[in-house]
Amino acid sequence: MASRDDIMIEITPQVLLKAYSCGIFPMAESAFDPALYWIEPQHRGILPLDQVHVPRRLRRTIRNAEFEVRIDSEFDRVIDGCAASRPGRRSTWINSRIRQLYRELFELGHCHTVEVWDGSRLLGGLYGVALGGAFFGESMFSVERDVSKIGLVHLCGRLIAGNFVLLDTQFVTDHLRQFGTVEVDREEFQSRLEDALKIPTDFHRLPSDASPEEILAQICPRETSD
Repeated sequence: MASRDDIMIEITPQVLLKAYSCGIFPMAESAFDPALYWIEPQHRGILPLDQVHVPRRLRRTIRNAEFEVRIDSEFDRVIDGCAASRPGRRSTWINSRIRQLYRELFELGHCHTVEVWDGSRLLGGLYGVALGGAFFGESMFSVERDVSKIGLVHLCGRLIAGNFVLLDTQFVTDHLRQFGTVEVDREEFQSRLEDALKIPTDFHRLPSDASPEEILAQICPRETSD
């Protein structure tokens, strides 16, 4: 279900957080459309944090890759990457209002980025919103193979360490399904969300320079030596 907002109504970060607490999130029709649509899917993608699957090959890649993972260091560059055109997608739903609203959430400490770097080159990343024990994944991008997967695994490890219990992926894709993402109906999502919002969490419980082994130990402690 989607509804178009009134362009004259001001959407503040506080209004946005309230919408998230009700299971609603905004999207734009295109980067050039100033309006936002409020989205409340009948079916919702979630990645159960107690059942995250990291393929063995990817675990080896995460351990051996000479990438640097940073947290919350370059919000604007991450959202630029998420909004950029790419093969199979010439337009984006990230308009100027989305950029401004999530920048304000970032400054308030509710929006976070996970970034994968090679020196000064940003290879990929993701951003999303933290509220109570829920993290709402918004968008991700990568310019090299496996980079977005590395970012997602680092996000999951950080959420688990920080006592989060709900990772909302909004929709289910083949990319997300391989990590264990499942689809639930609106009623189940609302129930999970209501419980998650009551939980105190710390997105920064792990240090910003947490090692691959620290991350993997949060997700699959019995398999970190594979």
